[in-house]
Formats: sequence, C-alpha cells, structure tokens
Amino acid sequence: MKTKTIQVSKNFWNIRGSFKIGGLIDIGTHASLIRTNNGKFIFLDSLTLEGETLQKVNELTNNGKDVESVLNLHPFHTIHVSKMHDQFPNAKHYGTARHLLKSPELNWESLKTEDKELHEKFSSDLEFSIPRGVDFISQDENLHFSSVLVYHRSSRTIHVDDTLMYIRLPKIMIFFGVSDPISFHPTLSKVLENNKEAADKFQQWAKEIAESWSDAENLCAAHTASFIGHKKRGVSIHDKILKALDRVQKKLQSHKKRFQ
Repeated sequence: MKTKTIQVSKNFWNIRGSFKIGGLIDIGTHASLIRTNNGKFIFLDSLTLEGETLQKVNELTNNGKDVESVLNLHPFHTIHVSKMHDQFPNAKHYGTARHLLKSPELNWESLKTEDKELHEKFSSDLEFSIPRGVDFISQDENLHFSSVLVYHRSSRTIHVDDTLMYIRLPKIMIFFGVSDPISFHPTLSKVLENNKEAADKFQQWAKEIAESWSDAENLCAAHTASFIGHKKRGVSIHDKILKALDRVQKKLQSHKKRFQ
C-alpha cells in the first residue's frame, strides 16, 4: 500500500494511506506517530507500513524497538491491526471493545482506548475526548461516526478518524477567499442516541473540545486530509469546529423535535 509521511512537528508525523470503497474510490486512511516526553514513541491507529515509510519509521524508532504503544481509536478501523501487531511485536497494543471482540487472537492489553484509565495513563503526552450524545459503537456497522479523538498539546495537533472531516478545496476557491471547511461526519443524524438529551449532549461536547483545544493549529483526519496550520491562513481550527457545529443545527433540532 502506498503511503505518505507528513511531518507535522518535530515530534509528530501523520502517515497517509489508501482505503478504497468498493475497490474503486480511494477515501484514504491514516495513522500518526508521536515521540513522547520520554523519547519513546506511540502510534495513534494502525496502518500497514511499507517501503520508504517503513524505513523512515524504523530510522526514528530504532527499528521499531522504541515504539512503546499502539492506540487504536476507531472501533471500525480494524483492517491493519493484525499487521501492526506483526510489525511492532514488542509494543503494547490497545483497542476499543470492538477491536478486542473482532480479533481476540491478537495480543491486546486489557485497558481499552475508550477507558478513562487509559486516558489517565497517557495524560503526560495526550488528551482524549469521546463524543457524547452519539453511539460510540453503532449496531449498524455502516455507521462510523464516533471515535476517540486525541490532542497532542505540545505539537498543537488533533488526531481524529471519522468524527471530524477536513475538506481541501480547489485553489481557485481559496483564491477567492473561501476557506477550507472542517465538518462533522454526515452520518451524525443516524447515530444520535434515542433520547431527548442526545442533541444537547453532542452540542455541549463539540463546544467543549473547541474551547479545551482552542490553541490547536493542526488537524489530522482519516478519510479526507490533514490541516497543517503553518501552511494555512485565516479561520482557526477552534472557529472551524464551531462553524461545523452551526452547520448541523438543523439535524440536532430535528432530533430534539422527535421527543417533544
């Protein structure tokens, strides 16, 4: 699989990979490599590494020996986990409840990536957030909205899978002053919990991450593209998240009306 490595900061690399729907439309996927405060490394999500990308990772990580942990953050991103276990056998591999259920033969740690205890364990380097008011693991396996979002404060980078999407617009639109949007995954209305509080819970959560991570400059999203702050001008990620929330107000209000 062809991959591309983007160095976001001196301690954060986003690795872009390929994921094709129906074998035709490539919507991409990703993983991120972080050098932690102790000099060792953490992977956010799993990705099959080959060629120049694998060589680069091996150079950084002492041939993989310095990769301490792999954190799988999206319940439905499972294709590359087995290969990641093979490539980094000495690392501790963490997954969501669905990862452990779908691949019980792999050597998983007991802590899951949605657990608060795991978030505390890695808190010296990372901050975690899980969307509220929506299903984390939907019964409909075609709905992939939710994931564990991670913020690497030292590089001011948000790593996110399907929940938030960054759309890179054509250069001609940028020339005329239209900024690249950040949006919530279009399946939001289908994953809101079946209760009257769900819409308000989601809205409160979205506002919280916008404020808590208001100094974010970079956003690495799985199936679209990476927003790298020093290459962009204009609206901040904080404001883009709030604008994304504004654009889903009709969906949230429609959900609330069902319970009136």
